[in-house]
Amino acid sequence: MGRVRDASDLDSADKGIDMTDVYKDDPKTLVSTSWLAARLKDPDLRILDASWFLPGSGRDPKAEFAAEHIPGARFFDIDEISDLRSDLPHMAPPVEKFMSRMRAMGIGDGHQVVVYDSAGLFSAARVWWLFRIFGKFDIAVLDGGLPKWKSEGHPVTDAEPVIRDRHMTTAPQRQMVKDVTEVARASKLRDHVIIDARGAARFRGELAEPRPGLRSGHIPGARNVPFDTVLNTDGTMKSAPALKTVFEKAGVDLSMPVITSCGSGVTASILCLALERMGKTDHSLYDGSWSEWGMYADLPIATGEA
Repeated sequence: MGRVRDASDLDSADKGIDMTDVYKDDPKTLVSTSWLAARLKDPDLRILDASWFLPGSGRDPKAEFAAEHIPGARFFDIDEISDLRSDLPHMAPPVEKFMSRMRAMGIGDGHQVVVYDSAGLFSAARVWWLFRIFGKFDIAVLDGGLPKWKSEGHPVTDAEPVIRDRHMTTAPQRQMVKDVTEVARASKLRDHVIIDARGAARFRGELAEPRPGLRSGHIPGARNVPFDTVLNTDGTMKSAPALKTVFEKAGVDLSMPVITSCGSGVTASILCLALERMGKTDHSLYDGSWSEWGMYADLPIATGEA
């Protein structure tokens, strides 16, 4: 039996960016721990634990989930709910697989989904993005994740939820995903701004990639916004004005459409979430990211600063 434990402004008309400095719980982007705690028993709420760790971390997200999670949560396996036909890590799954896995977890039409991870705000954004590319927009990331939830004394449990199947319909949003050909074109024509969420040393090509066989450097023309620069020290996301400052300091022209990238498409999703919180909606994600670009010798690379 499970146990529960307590534990300078942009032109908004042209850019479409809301720079309000008041925190807003938004069930389509980001919600606070207090928002979730007040709705924990809502019958149409579904909670997902999307914890994921880099290879070699020594941590087992499934085992940690089994030991403790937010009551009612299901575990979303980012590596398994992916396109296993691809040699690249956790590429977006075919729509049929996504629908099948969600129905098996009792997630369907009419549900409000909240996704979190055990790092604070890391891999949960990837699942937020996955739902959106399949046309499911009633999903939010839990700001600060499990660490903030526990630090405030909210309950955790090791109990498994009761699963009831519900039908799910999808409406794939192809424009939200970019492939290598589209990114190569954008890099050449400079008609999009490409933003890389990896750390500065990896972006500059000064640090070897954690995945063997990949070259070092970045996509020519890309700007570097390491994902942790859009977060506060407690793992929550910065306010819209602070996010604007981060992107501008990195040389990002926010009037242009954005393509985000990273090592394997996980932390690039955090930048998508940050842009969405600012009200900037013309963003997409390069799913292959550096795991693909860095693998092919015929694709150009740049090193040093952008």
